[in-house]
Amino acid sequence: MKKLIIIASLLLSNSLFAEVSKRVANNGNLVMEDVPEIPQRIADDLNQYQNIRSAPFQGWSKDGKSLYVTTRFGDVSQIHQVSQPMGARKQMTFFKEPIGGISRNPDSDLLAYTMDAGGSEYAQIFLLDHKTGQSTMVTDGKSRNGGISWSGDGQYMAYQSTKRNGRSNDVWMMQAGKPDTAKIILEAEDGASWGAADWSKDNRSVLIQQYVSISDARIHVLDRQSGKIRMLAGSKTDNSFNSGLSFDNKGAGFFYVTNQSGEFRQLAYQDLNSDKPEFITKNINWDVSGFAINKDKTRAVFTVNQDGMDALYLLDVKTRKYKKVTGMPIGRVSGMEFNPVSAKLGLTLNTPQSPSDTFVLDLGKNPLSHGKLTRWTDSEVGGLDTSKFSIPELIRYESFDGRQIPAFVYKPKTTGKHPVIIAIHGGPEGQFRPSFRSDYQLWVDKLDAIVIAPNVRGSAGYGKSYLQLDNGFKREDSVKDIGALLDWVGTQKDMDAKRVAVYGGSYGGYMVLASSVHYSDKLAAAVDVVGISNFVTFLENTKAYRRDLRRVEYGDERDPAMRKHLQAISPNNHVDKINIPMFVVQGENDPRVPVTESDQVVKSLREAGKKVWYMNALNEGHGYRKKENRDIYQQAVVLFFEKNL
Repeated sequence: MKKLIIIASLLLSNSLFAEVSKRVANNGNLVMEDVPEIPQRIADDLNQYQNIRSAPFQGWSKDGKSLYVTTRFGDVSQIHQVSQPMGARKQMTFFKEPIGGISRNPDSDLLAYTMDAGGSEYAQIFLLDHKTGQSTMVTDGKSRNGGISWSGDGQYMAYQSTKRNGRSNDVWMMQAGKPDTAKIILEAEDGASWGAADWSKDNRSVLIQQYVSISDARIHVLDRQSGKIRMLAGSKTDNSFNSGLSFDNKGAGFFYVTNQSGEFRQLAYQDLNSDKPEFITKNINWDVSGFAINKDKTRAVFTVNQDGMDALYLLDVKTRKYKKVTGMPIGRVSGMEFNPVSAKLGLTLNTPQSPSDTFVLDLGKNPLSHGKLTRWTDSEVGGLDTSKFSIPELIRYESFDGRQIPAFVYKPKTTGKHPVIIAIHGGPEGQFRPSFRSDYQLWVDKLDAIVIAPNVRGSAGYGKSYLQLDNGFKREDSVKDIGALLDWVGTQKDMDAKRVAVYGGSYGGYMVLASSVHYSDKLAAAVDVVGISNFVTFLENTKAYRRDLRRVEYGDERDPAMRKHLQAISPNNHVDKINIPMFVVQGENDPRVPVTESDQVVKSLREAGKKVWYMNALNEGHGYRKKENRDIYQQAVVLFFEKNL
């Protein structure tokens, strides 16, 4: 009934526009307006690209003989167990919604995982009994939950939840498998975000993370007996990012990532009774992006984001010495975890020519030694020869103020002038990193297009100064970086400056709309996926638990001067300047960028007589996670580019 009401309201809201063509797909869940029927040749042509899978590493079994991955054999990713390298994937969960985060109880094979409904992001925590295969929901079914942290003995589980008031992310705790014991151990301020990072060995202290913004995060320690909390790193005034990782094996100090001493996030250690960090990676001028420590906390690993690529390092916890792992494929490394006896390291590897798969690195007895890297999963790639996929080239171009802007360029092997698709990441504090992208590769192969993925100012990975260059009143400086990129495209012999499209999601969707306002004379088409069309309505309507976090980045719409500025730069107020075909894509249940953001810009464009396709999935949120919706969406994007490039 809800689905029928939504469809009816969509049809009614557009009754003034007789020319709008409407149809639905996937049992009524995908509503399309002015999106033409997709030719069968496109569906056939994209079939291989749309049947690529991945199998990222999710953790070890208690005995360390097998591991867990998530992969998709149906419509969404589920939990599977793998017992040997290249062995069969034994499916353990069978839901219609994709599985989120996974964390095993350290003392058993009890798996905690998160799952939401319809992309709402109101994730619930479930416990999976390995023996019976039964899952039990241990949260209330209404609030938003996640950030699971088990105590070392597996007795307690701490997690983040909005259960108290729907706005604040408090820290909760329950005894393993006993939801009736759940209670708040730290109550956050209204709208604030707090979470648990680690437990002390005696379970008395909890390392607490306070997240204010991408440039302001603080670490505290909570004494569970007294209820007292003490700040360890960061403050309201020092403008630093501090992310808690782990207590040491004696409970005397803790490891964390911080940019207190410079531009980049360094790995550091600090005594609990001191406010002076020991900077472990002070000689590495890139962000430390990942970390894992073994059960007895004697050895660790970390990754460094080096110009978008990951380098893996081994760390001797006692001496603080570290050593780079050699022989690793060039790409992305994530999801690292030691097996229970610290003899192996499970991890996920992703490269431009291979999707995310699970690998295991043999470790030596010395904390700084390692053996061979073994592949445990080899995900299906639709029969494609991915060794022929384009490997992106890192370039830098000059922007309006002389600043060098990094970008990755995917090129086809053919000669001549090519159409160009500029793909803009979200965030805005995100960073495009050269991972496996089947969508970019199919654009290269099937559209003969060059794909450019820029990291405009405000992107992460290039230091905290670069990260803050687009904040507040400087928002449109990042849009000017796209203008400079369009000028650069005009100087390239293999790029057709008359056939350029912009594509992006979330904040990238705002960038698409803003670029269309300012540079319609240099563009041929635009695809806006769950994008912000008006900053004021976005801030007023995004879910309450994230509203204050976004105000730190975009500005507070309650301040008259900032409100005036946000209205002045909002694309929905300037649709008269958009003179190119637009494709808008949305999920009805999006908690981040509400459906109203897409509805209003589509309405404004139509009222101004502009050409716009609109696709809205009623069972999706911030992006499409269900294969049946994603397939039609990707096919429609190719058709849109075919018609306009």
